[in-house]
Amino acid sequence: MAMALSRLGHLRPALSRSLPALLRSPLEISVSRPGLWQKGGGQCGALPLSQSRHLATKKNKAKGKGQPQARVSINSALVEDIINLEEVKEEMNAVIENLKEDYSRNLSIRTSPGALDHITVTTKDGKFPLNQLGQISMKSPQLILVNMTSFPEATAAASKAIRESGMNLNPEVDGTLVRVPIPKVTREHRENLAKLAKQFTNKAKESLRKVRTNAVNQAKRSKDTVSEDTIKLIEKQIQQMVDDVAADMDKQLTTKTKELLG
Repeated sequence: MAMALSRLGHLRPALSRSLPALLRSPLEISVSRPGLWQKGGGQCGALPLSQSRHLATKKNKAKGKGQPQARVSINSALVEDIINLEEVKEEMNAVIENLKEDYSRNLSIRTSPGALDHITVTTKDGKFPLNQLGQISMKSPQLILVNMTSFPEATAAASKAIRESGMNLNPEVDGTLVRVPIPKVTREHRENLAKLAKQFTNKAKESLRKVRTNAVNQAKRSKDTVSEDTIKLIEKQIQQMVDDVAADMDKQLTTKTKELLG
């Protein structure tokens, strides 16, 4: 017993030196190594624990990959010497307004007099909406009448415009009266209109990309007098505007498709 206590006494100094190192966590060991990071050109002996917790790992990167990108908001007045962002926005809004107009003009399946209002009639005196040249009325759910008494000389032109409107209508002329039979809306016709809506949307997105390209090229022309970071920030703002309008277009398409397919 006395011999065992004697040996334990000899081991005590060694244990006191090694035990703290054994109990230290791996994180403490890793962050206390000298020379892991530098600040102002000199080595720092230890990386702060709060910083070590933010080091990227594959798992963290995977989690952050699906996160939405931070939005930017540039004061238009600060970059007006480089590009007029308000004008770019107006051009993009004009594209989506044209898309809505295409929807209204070419994708209507409603049997109402207003369905023909937008049709443009070409006459020797210029182009005019049909409802300014003739009186449009609903004779029955299957028949619309267009009375051209006020402008009888435009009767033939009105009939042609209705036929070529893309609404699948076959008008019949009776003196100054244009009869427009409304065909039964079949499922096939609805599906074709839905496909046409998608074509209009894709065409609008092409126009939107052209607006973006022109705007980015305009910003890049100032690269000799403006920092690269500023140009990149403007490009990001423009792309953000494009994404917002494209999302609106997709929403418009979804709504219109549901309407067309019933």
